Amino acid sequence: MTTKNALITGGSRGIGRAICIKLAEAGYNIAVNYAGSKEKAEETAEACRRAGVEAYTVQADVADGKQAQAMVKEVVDTFDSIDVLVNNAGITKDTLVMRMKEEDFEAVIDTNLKGVFNCAKAATRPMMKQRSGRIINISSVVASVGNPGQANYVASKAGVIGLTKSLAKELAERHVLVNAVAPGFITTEMTDKLPEEQKDALLQMIPLGRLGEPEQVANVVEFLAGSGSDYMTGQTLHVDGGMYMP
Repeated sequence: MTTKNALITGGSRGIGRAICIKLAEAGYNIAVNYAGSKEKAEETAEACRRAGVEAYTVQADVADGKQAQAMVKEVVDTFDSIDVLVNNAGITKDTLVMRMKEEDFEAVIDTNLKGVFNCAKAATRPMMKQRSGRIINISSVVASVGNPGQANYVASKAGVIGLTKSLAKELAERHVLVNAVAPGFITTEMTDKLPEEQKDALLQMIPLGRLGEPEQVANVVEFLAGSGSDYMTGQTLHVDGGMYMP
């Protein structure tokens, strides 16, 4: 099998780290994007190297179009191609709309939605030129069901689903497939800090009665990156324990 190359934004921790390691175990060389913690990004890259592939870290703020463009160019220059782009980077600034600052709304949109646009735009040209590629955007179950106190986050993740569909139609002719994954409530540093009563309330919303694991999201990303999904584009796969059933 020819080694392929993947860039994962927000790859230093949580779901992003699990995706990096899963794709490394599947034989992909990995570029781990991070915005803040180089140490955690290096830990993820080292875990990928232990799977026998090349891995390195690249710092960039995906909300900045120039930084996103430079990052993708660096990946292509380093690995000779970019075969998979996973747009995972995201932030939250939660509060009710009546209390939400305009700058907090804009910050979440800029990273979670504009960041997907910036990175996908940068990757489009090399993928179209090589007439192959996978863009996998990480959305969220709340994009479909809403969530009080997260209007900015929900709007950004709903926008990711719409952007995924448009990109899929634009790029299909060049065999570039674009899909989204919508995780539900996943065990991460954020959910670990929730009070027990909040966790209990969350579990009552999930038919399977448990939080998901980052690796379970990574499994679906690996599927979308591989040959098993060759006839899929413009789709959103929910990994949420049954929370959303359209």
